[in-house]
Amino acid sequence: MSNTNVIHTTLRGKELLSNPYLNKGTAFTKKEREELGLEGLLPPQVLTLDEQVKRAYEQYSVRTTNLFKNGLLYDLYNRNVVLFYRLLKDQLSEMLPIVYTPTVGEAIEKYSHVYRRPGGLYLSIDDQEGIETAFKNLGHSKNEIDLIVVTDSESILGIGDQGIGGINISIGKLAVYTAAAGINPSRILPVVLDVGTNNQALVDDPFYIGNEFPRVIGERYDEFIDTFVSAARKFFPDVLLHWEDLGNVNARKIMKKYGNKILTFNDDIQGTGAVTLGAIKSALKMTGGALKDQRIVVFGPGAAGIGNADQIVDALALEGLSKEEVYDRFWAIDYRGLLTNKHADVLEFQKPYVRKAGEVEGWERNEEGIITLEEVVKRVKPTILLGTSGQAGAFTEEIVKEMAKHTERPIIMPMSNPTPLAEAVPGDLIEWTEGRALVAMGSPFENVEYNGVSYEIGQANNAFIFPGLGLGAIVAKAEIISKGMFAAAANAVADMCCNDKAGASLLPNISKLQEVSEKVAMEVIRTAISEGIARADINDVEKAVAKAMWKPEYREIRSVTI
Repeated sequence: MSNTNVIHTTLRGKELLSNPYLNKGTAFTKKEREELGLEGLLPPQVLTLDEQVKRAYEQYSVRTTNLFKNGLLYDLYNRNVVLFYRLLKDQLSEMLPIVYTPTVGEAIEKYSHVYRRPGGLYLSIDDQEGIETAFKNLGHSKNEIDLIVVTDSESILGIGDQGIGGINISIGKLAVYTAAAGINPSRILPVVLDVGTNNQALVDDPFYIGNEFPRVIGERYDEFIDTFVSAARKFFPDVLLHWEDLGNVNARKIMKKYGNKILTFNDDIQGTGAVTLGAIKSALKMTGGALKDQRIVVFGPGAAGIGNADQIVDALALEGLSKEEVYDRFWAIDYRGLLTNKHADVLEFQKPYVRKAGEVEGWERNEEGIITLEEVVKRVKPTILLGTSGQAGAFTEEIVKEMAKHTERPIIMPMSNPTPLAEAVPGDLIEWTEGRALVAMGSPFENVEYNGVSYEIGQANNAFIFPGLGLGAIVAKAEIISKGMFAAAANAVADMCCNDKAGASLLPNISKLQEVSEKVAMEVIRTAISEGIARADINDVEKAVAKAMWKPEYREIRSVTI
């Protein structure tokens, strides 16, 4: 495929129509039909892309369930990539929850039952020697792939271990990369690392098409990851590796090993953290407060929760606080209650956030002997409450009202998704705080009407971060994705918010996702250049971003012979 306005191909007839990157369906002109051997293979009417989009949207609209709509969209993708992305771009606010969270979770759960056709690379831990062969079988030349989204499916979207079905989260993420940031769909690759599954329901399912043995852990798993990374970078040396929905232990281990060596990031840890930081910075613009003056409670200190905390830590460090001062602003709570240095089973990545047992000696404990969230809120008087626990309703009326007693504008972010897992719903948070709470959610919610004010509820959606971050890193040819680049992405998101009216959202409206992604990409590039980790020679950042963004438009196709 050419980068000009004309594509030259050796494909003809049905073979051409079967290639989703080249197929234009009824939009092939009469001249193209004659030249490309398509006469008689298509209805006689020649349609424009606009006309095709209207028809596709009508087909989409009559589907009765979100899962059916998801299936229709990906059937369209497998037939005509340009038409799929033009439709998605035109209806992004409506369709983002269909191709991405929350509907993608259902599609993942039912993957083996609704399987239509392969969607990327399926790499099995039972065939490590075959990884390079799999990459060869893609048929791509060196560096023809800019971006890989890879998962091992251990911790999918609040629904846990989903085995082979995790390929759909990689596919969904990549669709957002292209729709929001214009990353060329012919230069992306979804990957699932099938290391087995501990989900007995999958093992017992006669339709399941993944490995049925228990998840492999330890040294053999680590070797598999290393083999994959090595092969990916052998074939595509400049590729960006985006890790998605791994279990927190493996996710942290991989980032510790590779994060400062190659172009890579983990979206659940760093992407989530960056969008959370963006929402907090937006909230502080409304309150006039400083980040260094906040008291932050993290309810659910797993990969996402500590990922949020880590991004805030990095931002505080950039403000000149010492390591001790930074961590003193956090309290982490999980099923064991408030984490202290008396908990022997604290995970390595949680250790910086434990409190000294001596400072909580007189605190009340429940019948199980743990310090509860309610007690922490009473004692700490937090200004920010972050929820990544997956415990629906955990932010109770008592807890929220207690928090609101001690801070004029409590910042409350129930981030767990999908929607039924949210720690609280926005309507309750607004009512319980008499309209004072600054709220962002992990899932989409309707506006809340309260006392004559319409409160727009922002969704702390990683989609505000990862598409622009990825585009910026790729355009800059960055060596790594640095802490400064994440901070730049968060600041860009906060700058895109309108904070000067009552009920304003802490995050941009999803309808501005493409605009936000461009802004994020530009700020990420500028930071990479200033930090000396950009290998591309870029004089005009705005122009470089605009030039890099693929657009869903048909180009003329001409036949060539070899």
